[in-house]
Amino acid sequence: MADALAVEIDAQYRQLREECGLLNRSTRGKLILRGAEAAEYLQGQLTNDVEGLGPGEGCYAALLDRKGHVQADMRVLNVSAVPLLDTVGERNSGASEAQALWVDTEPEALEIAKRHLEMYKIGREVEVEDVTAERAILSLIGPRAVEIAGGAALPEHACEETAVEGVACLAAGTGEGIDLIAAGADADALRATLLGRGAAEVGAEAAEIVRIEAGRPRFGAEMSSATMPAEAGIVERAVDFEKGCYIGQEPVARLHYRGRPNRHLRGLELSAPAEPGAPLCLGEKQVGEVGSACFSPARGPLALAIVRREAEPGAELAVGEDGATARVVDLPFG
Repeated sequence: MADALAVEIDAQYRQLREECGLLNRSTRGKLILRGAEAAEYLQGQLTNDVEGLGPGEGCYAALLDRKGHVQADMRVLNVSAVPLLDTVGERNSGASEAQALWVDTEPEALEIAKRHLEMYKIGREVEVEDVTAERAILSLIGPRAVEIAGGAALPEHACEETAVEGVACLAAGTGEGIDLIAAGADADALRATLLGRGAAEVGAEAAEIVRIEAGRPRFGAEMSSATMPAEAGIVERAVDFEKGCYIGQEPVARLHYRGRPNRHLRGLELSAPAEPGAPLCLGEKQVGEVGSACFSPARGPLALAIVRREAEPGAELAVGEDGATARVVDLPFG
């Protein structure tokens, strides 16, 4: 059984690398913020420049606490010109003049993000709607993703209205392919069409290998509510140091301009597979623990971890208590 599973994951991994894999990511938390002050409101809550996004543009951002720790990370898309506000494919009267921002985040972070955004919107012209159950996200990953989606290539976080065999969708660039966001009721029809065009379904385990190889941290794995953006290596992608104030800005800016983090996101080349949470030791000192781990068909056992800065690239760490070791490397894995 284990051998059969390994063969299946290997096949899915190669599909993602060489063709196109279809991954259902509908479990992600999904919010729509709308109203005349939606962008201005989010601008004061998140780390990136949301107010500077034009229709069809997007960004990656984080919600922090006042000490600069990540409470949620998310994709933000300006969908003001897209009929995504109520029912996909049905434009409301006057919707084209309203601000509408799509936010999706890891399932573990949805309730925190929703509670925060509801709490701090008092007195502002903005509504926060949880559409997690009503929207589906189907991810096409791999070199044939754009071809199978049937649209134009999109930069990461850019989005546009499209239709796939009559199913209204929002297409969003991911850097590794295309996400198609549609009404949940249309998900089965959309899935069937994409499979008919040559995509092959893959599971989360195969997609995790691709994520780990790319060195991208995930909230709930490497990142937690005790992690600062600089420690997770997301500053370049998620933080705009030219924008106005937001919650947690001061400690993030102070660390960026005046100091250096005590911990860093690193890659680990393992001598044997490891479990998430396994302690990592440099000599007698614990310097971190395994975040995500996988067995890459191309590179063998790998992991991501946030480790203390003395665990520099090239260092060898002890993993757990079974004699396994890990060589620390820069990301992405070369």
